[in-house]
Amino acid sequence: MPFFRYGSQFMVLCKVKVLMTCKNFLKLCEQPKKCLLCHFDSKLGLGSSSLAPTLPPQNNVAIFWDLDNKPPKTVPPFEAAIKLKTAVCSFGFVKYMVAYANRHAFSYVPQVVREERKHRKSLNQLENKGVIKPVESYLCRVCGRNFYNNEKFINHFKQIHEREQQKRLNQIESARGKRRVMLVAKYAMKMQKYKNAARDIVTPKVGYGLADELKRAGFWVRTVLDKPQAADVALKDHMVDMMDKRRAECLVLVSDDSDFVHVLKEAKSRCLKTVVVGDVNDGALKRVADAGFSWQEILMGKAKKDAETVVGRWKDRDVLKRLEWTYNPESDDYESKDEYDGNYSEDGDIDDILDGHDVGCLQKEDARGWWELDSNPEITSQSC
Repeated sequence: MPFFRYGSQFMVLCKVKVLMTCKNFLKLCEQPKKCLLCHFDSKLGLGSSSLAPTLPPQNNVAIFWDLDNKPPKTVPPFEAAIKLKTAVCSFGFVKYMVAYANRHAFSYVPQVVREERKHRKSLNQLENKGVIKPVESYLCRVCGRNFYNNEKFINHFKQIHEREQQKRLNQIESARGKRRVMLVAKYAMKMQKYKNAARDIVTPKVGYGLADELKRAGFWVRTVLDKPQAADVALKDHMVDMMDKRRAECLVLVSDDSDFVHVLKEAKSRCLKTVVVGDVNDGALKRVADAGFSWQEILMGKAKKDAETVVGRWKDRDVLKRLEWTYNPESDDYESKDEYDGNYSEDGDIDDILDGHDVGCLQKEDARGWWELDSNPEITSQSC
């Protein structure tokens, strides 16, 4: 009976003792650390802030892509965007990636893509007739089924998986509040799996998926009205706004349009670094910019290697600017030319300026010691 009466108190006392021992142990552990830190500071004379590595400031880079003038034609849009970003990373941290175009540019299909679609259509006709058979089966990356006919494979994907995707989107669109959040979390993996599979199977209704592929690569794609020079005007305004707010130290322009020459000159007058990506070797933009590359150099990886040389040249230029000597007349204690009554003394001869009476006055003043100078200005004027 006494054990049950005092058992709870005994347990409380045990917990208190354990906590006290733990606190004492922590105090003992903290003491050597403090001593070690004090000994380290007193020996080296360095603070904790001085031990942190000081990295040089990295330039912020902004990419402006004129899709009306320079759309990706020979390679897929996603691959072109990734290659471009990889090459530009050598100039600094890529903070902004912007692409402008009108609706006509997004509906444009390159000749390479058209030929591939024609070739695929002819293969489908031969497969339906049984003339040829594919070497490998067509694998559905959503459900895992195999098909030996491309048209059957596409019909299966559209009739089953595309309808399921549309049902998911309708459920999410009709839901509100917490239920909508739960549905998005529930279908996130399935929707992403469908998008990855549909990218290579379903043909885009408009164009060849230029806007979606660039967005997937991280670009901010902006569509303007179908007016002449609408994309150029919007792109120029965005570049000028970026320069006014000093958000980037390096501007990369993907275009061959000579209308952007004035914008590049304005950027250089503000001491910003400029790079142009275009296929015209002797274009007006590349003559104004600090560096220029072609699409072929971007895709082959040559631009990334040459970018190191360009960055080194920029660093040397910045060092030379800091070492330049500028004449400041306010800080000088003397003048290079002495003017008196229209006469100049180039060799510093004071006898050409002063007459004999003034020289005698100076000699009389020099004959006395500095302690014999009179404080009365009238006496000094009479002696001269």
